[in-house]
Amino acid sequence: MDYAAAILSKLPGTSPRRSKDLRQLLETLESYLAEEQVGRVVKAYEFGADAHEGQTRLSGEPYITHPVAVARTLADMHLDSQTIIAAILHVVVEDTVATLEQIEEHFGAEVAQLVDGVSKLDQMQFTSRAEAQAKSFRKMMLAMIEDIRVILVKLADRMHNMETLDAMPREKQARIARETLEIYAPIANRLGINHMKVALEDLGFRYLHPYRYAVLENALKRSKGSQRQIVKRISERIVSAMQEEGIEGEVHGREKHLYSIYKKMAEKKRLLSDVVDVYGFRITVEDVNTCYRLLGIVHGLYKPMPGRFKDYIAIPRINGYQSLHTTLFGPKGLPLEVQIRTTDMDRVAESGVAAHWQYKAIDKATATPQQRARDWLARLEEIQKSGTSEEFLESVKVDLFPDKIYVFTPKGDIMPLPKGATAVDFAYAVHTDVGNRCVAAKVDRTLVPLKTVLVNGETVEIVTARGAKPNPNWVTFVITAKARSAIRQYMKNMRTSESVDLGKRLLDRSLKGIGSSLRKVGKIRLREAMDELGIEDANALYAQIGLGERLAPLTARFLVGEEDDDEAPEKASLVIAGTEGMVVSYAKCCYPIPGDDVMGYLSAGRGVVIHRDSCGNLINFRKQPEKWLSVDWEDAIDRDFSTQIQVETVNKTGVLAEVAAVIADSGSNIEEVSVVNPDHDTSAMTFLLQVRDRTGLANIMRNVRKMPNVNRVSRDTTKPKERRTT
Repeated sequence: MDYAAAILSKLPGTSPRRSKDLRQLLETLESYLAEEQVGRVVKAYEFGADAHEGQTRLSGEPYITHPVAVARTLADMHLDSQTIIAAILHVVVEDTVATLEQIEEHFGAEVAQLVDGVSKLDQMQFTSRAEAQAKSFRKMMLAMIEDIRVILVKLADRMHNMETLDAMPREKQARIARETLEIYAPIANRLGINHMKVALEDLGFRYLHPYRYAVLENALKRSKGSQRQIVKRISERIVSAMQEEGIEGEVHGREKHLYSIYKKMAEKKRLLSDVVDVYGFRITVEDVNTCYRLLGIVHGLYKPMPGRFKDYIAIPRINGYQSLHTTLFGPKGLPLEVQIRTTDMDRVAESGVAAHWQYKAIDKATATPQQRARDWLARLEEIQKSGTSEEFLESVKVDLFPDKIYVFTPKGDIMPLPKGATAVDFAYAVHTDVGNRCVAAKVDRTLVPLKTVLVNGETVEIVTARGAKPNPNWVTFVITAKARSAIRQYMKNMRTSESVDLGKRLLDRSLKGIGSSLRKVGKIRLREAMDELGIEDANALYAQIGLGERLAPLTARFLVGEEDDDEAPEKASLVIAGTEGMVVSYAKCCYPIPGDDVMGYLSAGRGVVIHRDSCGNLINFRKQPEKWLSVDWEDAIDRDFSTQIQVETVNKTGVLAEVAAVIADSGSNIEEVSVVNPDHDTSAMTFLLQVRDRTGLANIMRNVRKMPNVNRVSRDTTKPKERRTT
């Protein structure tokens, strides 16, 4: 049936371009879909054309030409009918009065889910363009986790938008091009869809750097004439050698794409002539054994360059790509880049995850990128559970780094990681629990620091301990999205747990101050109060109190039904041990230590902040007496605290070293030293120290005060405007 003719007859005034695109789409679909399925695509086209009636693109073309172009790209990849229908309808919800309910009614829930996954979040209110982009991207990626066809539609959509970007203003062209290079091209690469990746990269390069693109394009055109003869001569020699060995296969001169040339020039600081004058060849054969036989043959024809051989068959790339890569010295020393792969590998290299739909038989070659894609999407699902949309977008960008290393587990399993990954990244790649409990690492059986950067081929072993916890400082050196997300999530959960414990203690203390307790209040009254306050559960209430977002005395009165009065209830002291974690912190304006008279200030979002009674900030804070807590130190606290002392000395060479030595001999670690010179005769040194308590500090100050060049020693609570830090 000539569907195109039937449809076009119903659409008066159809342009030749519109007629051609639709006809090509349907001819492609008829080559691999059943007649019934093509008929459903036709209905989708009629639905979309009606919905977009009267709408045009900036180029002036009817808007329906865009969805048809997207569908054509996917049809060339032999995707199923549901995906083609979703492609035709992918913007009707955004840009027309049509609804998802209507799409589901006419074309089924599966198509509606695909359309929803691609749709933007236009109805939501965002605080910034960056937030809108991040949330829209997050929605798309989560939909992709459910159904990978979502991203295939989105990639095809982005390709056509890039192909028609001329109609956009220059500023918008640059923004869209940058987004394409940073997000969409890497995703296409990650999914192994090479033709999409190449197209998106070259189009992004064209609009982001139009002058550089034009220069490279002209240089490549000029070189093609002379290169054609050289490529023909080398190809004939390789084919002849293959025939002599009885090897069947195809040899093709490999086309260079402009963005890869540009990246080589930028990253490796190479001249244009050095990059352009490289000749590429791709040889496809039937099986893996023949690949390695052929490698020996081409190495016999042309001398290989040392260190320029890569075996991606034995160790595939992260996206499932497999091939042998070698670089040879060609005629007159010209470099030859040769790729050798099987026909199945070639198919996967071009189509990636789409090879599953393009070739119905799911063999080992097509299953590999599918499985790798599923593994990647599983990691994305884990990452998205924590953090904001902006953090998720950042994590995905990090996860799309193309440079990989390959290390081994103690059992010999290969573990791919981004270049620059550390032992902690490796631990989290093995399993989140392994990362959370790791305490040490061995590389090639040698104990190394956890922040050690791993190198290709190393064997890595992680040492774990049952009670171990992630260190917040790990975030400063890990580079994988999974590790960063897992550490942040653990710290967030730990902070929540600590705030719940502290809040419960504060509330119970406040209740006892008015003659009650949590036990006396009871679960029934607590549940009633939470319903009145709109709080989900008791832990949420305790967390709010612990983080300073809700005041314990007021909450206590609310629970027992007392009215506010001017008479403050008697307050029992909160006893601290220095081990409360992140919800109890120590003010850096006064640096309190055990033995000091202290007060606690409830700071919203931070929990309890401990200040010395003599802190100058108390003047402002005492205006809010309801936020202050009476605090006592627990006996025999076993940890060090930071504090400051200021030492006024004679200004002479070597005094700083002498004072630092006395402090060290007194058993204290120096965290930071700053010096100012108020005049030529004296120097004011401020030391940030680690001490156990007030007694230990007094001992240090006494020893420093005895020094002959020291005029004065005091606990420093001021911060000079200008200091020279050493």
